Amino acid sequence: MLIAHPQGNYHFLQGIDPYSCGVVADAGYEIVHVTLQHPLPWRQGFGRVEAHLQELGRSRYALCGMELRSPTPFTMQGFIDFNKEYCVILQEWDLYVDGLNPVARTNVAPQHDPPQSPVLHGFSYTVPAQDVGPTLVVAGAGEVREGILEEDRILHNGDTSAAAMRDKAVYVMQVMEERLRGLGGEWGWINMVDIYTIHPMDELLEEVVLSRMEGAQRHGVRWYYTRPPVVDIEFEMDMRGVRQELVI
Repeated sequence: MLIAHPQGNYHFLQGIDPYSCGVVADAGYEIVHVTLQHPLPWRQGFGRVEAHLQELGRSRYALCGMELRSPTPFTMQGFIDFNKEYCVILQEWDLYVDGLNPVARTNVAPQHDPPQSPVLHGFSYTVPAQDVGPTLVVAGAGEVREGILEEDRILHNGDTSAAAMRDKAVYVMQVMEERLRGLGGEWGWINMVDIYTIHPMDELLEEVVLSRMEGAQRHGVRWYYTRPPVVDIEFEMDMRGVRQELVI
């Protein structure tokens, strides 16, 4: 069920405490996506987000998505601990809605040239807009059943065989589609699909991903040679449909 964030001018799908499952802009608004030209330590990154929003005359409430990069995948407990620190900032910003975190998120670990500590890679926010179609962000998800952060919830934990990787990719693609539908969206709204894995994609790309993307196929996909944020999670995706992509 979609939940309104009236001060942020968007609705969100409930996720778990560290992040929502996705966000969609309200009528009369659009979501803008930003990539930082130079990533910042994640705490400092919140300051950059606020400064950017202030330049636009937008409040903190407009923030609806965050993208982080980490040095290496966390242990499950390490990821949980990091999330607690991250959520403190969101709570200090008064972003929660009835105790729920509305902000979508992706957090992955680059295989090459990783940061020395977790950094902010990008973010999304809402702005007033007229005559713009629906815009949305689907949060990152890996092959963790129901998104519950427990090791026994990882599909085929420890198995990276071709068959296991196909199952993982199929599961993640199903999660993407469920979240897209939950946001009231369809594939025709999507113009950016990101895949995060260090495993071969030749067969998976055609059979599992592109074959199900319908009208979004024409935009292709971006494959990041990165690991998901937790040890033994092997395949992650996120996606969005926005009109404005900025680099600052």
